Amino acid sequence: MRGKLILEDGSSYTGELLDGSAKTVGEVVFTTTMTGYQESLTDPSFCGQILTMTYPLIGNYGTAEKFMQSRRPFVRGFVIGELCDAPNNWQSEKSLIDFLTQSMVPCLYNVDTRAVTRHIRAAGSMKGVIVPDGTEPDEIAALQAEELPRDLVAMVT
Repeated sequence: MRGKLILEDGSSYTGELLDGSAKTVGEVVFTTTMTGYQESLTDPSFCGQILTMTYPLIGNYGTAEKFMQSRRPFVRGFVIGELCDAPNNWQSEKSLIDFLTQSMVPCLYNVDTRAVTRHIRAAGSMKGVIVPDGTEPDEIAALQAEELPRDLVAMVT
């Protein structure tokens, strides 16, 4: 299913929504790491945020319990370029797709994450929403108006 990341300044980036992805809102941030996507997803410092990965291929080595940084992912969404659906690593216990689906992390993939990152760097921090194509404008506006969580430490401890 086609979806969009829409930033609060109106910028929009299209991609594909992972099956079962819910609509979500959060502060859009990015990381330029080449590895460690599972560690980033489960890092409590990303709580309440939509995490954008700039590295172009994500999911190629799967996920494993021993790489969890906390008990679960705390991100509100995940935006990536290419999503690998066939991990190949001796430590892999499940695919990133299964991990995201079971953790109920909304994921938008096949996105030009470099463009998202360059925009955020130039325009500054801002909220964004991940929605399916065809979402009504009033529903998008309601999501964008949502207050983001404030007591994040209490949420992650």
